[in-house]
Formats: sequence, structure tokens, C-alpha cells
Amino acid sequence: QVQLVESGGGLVQPGGSLTLSCVASSGAFSTYAMRWYRQVPGKQRELVAAITAVSNTNYADAVKGRFTISRDNAKNTVYLHMNSLKPEDTAVYYCNAWVPNPKSNYWGQGTQVTVSS
Repeated sequence: QVQLVESGGGLVQPGGSLTLSCVASSGAFSTYAMRWYRQVPGKQRELVAAITAVSNTNYADAVKGRFTISRDNAKNTVYLHMNSLKPEDTAVYYCNAWVPNPKSNYWGQGTQVTVSS
């Protein structure tokens, strides 16, 4: 069982920056594929950014050039660095871990990001 704990959400003005963190409780973190998703009420959860075990990254078109996903395996932590934030980035952001052995999927509890003046 892997527990994921997100932090770093909050209220920020348009154009501002935030960094989200997600710490995994245990296991071979370096082997996990990690993802950040976001969800607004009434809409499906959408993939924002992903990073593989070998640090290949992928981004949703809406955040390319503004968000950066990174990982620190020594700290069992994945980050989402968010710059040039827009009101449409407002959502609950969820951390996700895909564990290869045994194949399992885990979610954090979510952290609220609100972009507003």
C-alpha cells in the first residue's frame, strides 16, 4: 500500500506561481510512474503532467511551457512547478502513482489551487 500526500496548494493571483509536492509513504518510489491530474466540479479529472521512472515527461497542451513536473527519488517526492497561472488552472490537483510490481494505482487526497485576483 502506498500513501500519497499532496501539499502546496493555495490562492494565487493570475500570473503567479505555485509548487505542489507529493510525498509517497513507502516502497520503491524510483520505479513508479508519477502523474498530476486536476479536476473541477462537474468535469472529468484530466491529466496535467506525467513523469516516468526514468524521468521522461509529458504535459497536457493547456499547461505546456508553464508547468514543469520533476521528481526527487531520494525524498520519495514528485513536484509540479506551476508558472504563469491562469484562472482556468483553478482546480483540485491530485497526485497519482502507478506502481509496476505488483501493478497498482494510487491517489492522493488532492490539494486545491485557486487562481484569482
